[in-house]
Amino acid sequence: MNMSRRAFLQVSASGTALLLVSATGLLPRLAAAAATNPLAPTDHRKPFQAMTLDEVVKSLGGTTATKSTDIALQAPPIAENGAVVPVVIESKLPNTRMIAIVSEKNPHALSASFSFPDGTEPYVMTRVKVAETSNLYALVQTDKGFFYTEQLVKVTLGGCGG
Repeated sequence: MNMSRRAFLQVSASGTALLLVSATGLLPRLAAAAATNPLAPTDHRKPFQAMTLDEVVKSLGGTTATKSTDIALQAPPIAENGAVVPVVIESKLPNTRMIAIVSEKNPHALSASFSFPDGTEPYVMTRVKVAETSNLYALVQTDKGFFYTEQLVKVTLGGCGG
């Protein structure tokens, strides 16, 4: 085997680091910390596999969502380019924990999800892809449950209104 100097140094450094971690007994502690840490990576794919608003709510741990006038959703009524639709969402609901953007005619209904720690202003400004003309939903989770508002966004080809 013909190993370059760079490859030899990388293998040596990795082996030395692993040997030091295991010799000091930190490896079991690091594994236990990752398993109990609430910020540890988890599988967030299930909500993105849902196809309807109700399925998204259920995959996020809720039962149903209630329509609310305390959520402000701003999106253009006609989007000339469905790949970059500007969206602004603001929740006036107390104790907002999460804001999600849902478009049921997309290949994956859940477009984005934003979590808010306590004391943070629940405001989102972003751009999302809307595959075809459909209702765009702003889904908000609070300590009282899930709430939503909706707006129809018409996606036109080449900027022709219709």
